[in-house]
Amino acid sequence: METETEMEPESEETEKMEPTDKRKKMFVGIDLGTSLSAIMSDTGVKILTRSVVGYPKDIISRQMVGEGPFFGQDAIEKKNFLNLCYPLSEGVIRETSKQDYKAALQLVRHIVDQATGNSTAEVSGIIGIPARASQSNKKLLLNIAKEVMTTALVVSEPFMVAYSMNRLTNCIVIDIGAGTIDICGMKGMVPTPDDQVTIKKAGDHIDKELVSAIAGKHPGVQITESVACKIKEKHSFVGGPDKPVMVTLRNEGKPVEYDLSEEIKSVCENIVPDIMERLDTLIMKFDPEDQEETLKNIFLAGGGSNIRGLDRMIADQLKDFGDVIVTRVNDPEFIGCAGALKLACDIPADQWNQIGTMFGSS
Repeated sequence: METETEMEPESEETEKMEPTDKRKKMFVGIDLGTSLSAIMSDTGVKILTRSVVGYPKDIISRQMVGEGPFFGQDAIEKKNFLNLCYPLSEGVIRETSKQDYKAALQLVRHIVDQATGNSTAEVSGIIGIPARASQSNKKLLLNIAKEVMTTALVVSEPFMVAYSMNRLTNCIVIDIGAGTIDICGMKGMVPTPDDQVTIKKAGDHIDKELVSAIAGKHPGVQITESVACKIKEKHSFVGGPDKPVMVTLRNEGKPVEYDLSEEIKSVCENIVPDIMERLDTLIMKFDPEDQEETLKNIFLAGGGSNIRGLDRMIADQLKDFGDVIVTRVNDPEFIGCAGALKLACDIPADQWNQIGTMFGSS
């Protein structure tokens, strides 16, 4: 799921550091997402882009916009001339076609090139991947990383969030993205598969359900997943709304204002039961003497942390366990890649294989 604010084609923040063309090595942290991808470098570059690649439809399109490929918001703005490819699904690279693999490679190369500029330094990167991603998913991503980096490691996305906050024990991270919800229990070590879970019903699922809910209640309304996503980004909530959510949509081409409060509430609350079921299980896996502290250190990350009231609803549904504190992380779009970059800088690259699946060495 994405943020409420409209994204620029690319956002970038750079601090003054040693010129990149004089550095021998550079580290990056990458959070590849179904909808948004973020990267940070140890030179201070910070970039957020939409995970989409566009290719001209035909010779006329190429004449109008150029050969491409086009990326992120730039591709979306030129969509009438382009075939858009979203190569990431459920937080991992689509494996359905060579085109998806090509687009994923181009997307990763694009964001790494933006982060490293004209540097000739060797690039080592840590990349986030869903908590329970398969070995084939990891291998596919590392094959792509080999094309653009000297050394790469894939690690659990919620683990990156926890590492960024230095919350490595007695806490739980709930990372709600567009493709997956990843939940991870931190116990003072690299989390094991038993400490993590991936739910494949997240922001994209909400978009699809919102389309169905609106179309079902308002015959004739023109609603797409793209429009539903924008409504979700701006108005998503669970529990009671602060005020009616009034949205103007087109019905048979004419603008009509609708109260979508019930539809938005229903589809957003649809993800809560799955979260609670997995949370109950993970909490019970902590030592009994650690559970009280863990319940006060539950963190919401990812774009889905912007759903208003979700932190309160989760805390309320856990009240039988005792005192519960659910906290929204700061800067949810970048906290994952910030943790990946911090990990890359803290741990020597020749020891990354003790953390997760990798290729290369320092």
